[in-house]
Amino acid sequence: MHPSPAAQPAPRPGDRPNGRSHAIEARGLTRTFKGGIEAVRGIDLDVRAGEIFGFLGPNGAGKTTTVRMLSTLLPPTEGTARVAGVDVLADPAEVRRRIGVALQEIGLDPIQTGRELLELQCGLYGMGESQARARAQELLELVGLTEAADRRTKTYSGGMKRRLDLASALVHSPPVLFLDEPTTGLDPASRLTVWDEMRRINAAGTTVLLTTQYLEEADQLCDCIAIIDAGRIVAEGTPASLKAQIGHDVVSVSLDGADPRATRSTLEQLPNLERIVLEPEELLLYVDNGPALIPEIVRRLDREQLRVGAISVARPSLDDVFLQATGRRLEGAEEQP
Repeated sequence: MHPSPAAQPAPRPGDRPNGRSHAIEARGLTRTFKGGIEAVRGIDLDVRAGEIFGFLGPNGAGKTTTVRMLSTLLPPTEGTARVAGVDVLADPAEVRRRIGVALQEIGLDPIQTGRELLELQCGLYGMGESQARARAQELLELVGLTEAADRRTKTYSGGMKRRLDLASALVHSPPVLFLDEPTTGLDPASRLTVWDEMRRINAAGTTVLLTTQYLEEADQLCDCIAIIDAGRIVAEGTPASLKAQIGHDVVSVSLDGADPRATRSTLEQLPNLERIVLEPEELLLYVDNGPALIPEIVRRLDREQLRVGAISVARPSLDDVFLQATGRRLEGAEEQP
């Protein structure tokens, strides 16, 4: 089943392709829990059909709560949302028919085989026995589990369980797929395999909303990213446009035991310095033309007899974007290989 065509969106900042309909729209979406805890604070979303849209943020930022509201598992306190052309409050049953959802908690029966689980899921969507068998085989091939299809799921690795969960969410060919931190807890090889499955699913036409706390995952997979912090979207755009907004090189000066305040004071008057950020183990200088500035940095440090460690230059990363938008690093958001 496919959603009715939605109105064409207005142009937006960044370099996302224009002319696509919206797969997900939200306005003022809010969720307040008992005790006045505001998990999501009036966010607006426009996810275009056919893209992978990333929700990037730390644990507790509101990513999962947002997904639960958009997938009808949790009613919003305020605001509106449409998914696959359907209002989530007015017709939640129809929304559920048009979406697939893979949450952090994988609910697989350990006694069933992968094939049995998928055939049962197909049956729940009204498919006959032969149709269910054919669809299950198709999905097993899609996620690379044909050789393990007749093994009980309790023997599956974490990565295999994630891929089976993806297949289960795709049984009814939904136009929109929600993936809530699908690679959390996986080893690097399994993460890369799940990345490949996401790309394959998206290439077949499915819109994907992915929540993640992994910088590299968002950078590699997503057409557009919304950075969410404390229930609010603080930055949004393509990975390239977000990094370009910083517009400066980042020179990292490893302190290596040098006095942090003295080092910062020595470098604060550098030419073309946009800003300087003191981290526990390093000093970050946001500058124009970082490579050309390194000799001057070294001269000033030598003059003050400050012995630092390595000095390196890099283009802005999503971590720098998050730092600029929130004033802190994305804690616990490891860079993935």
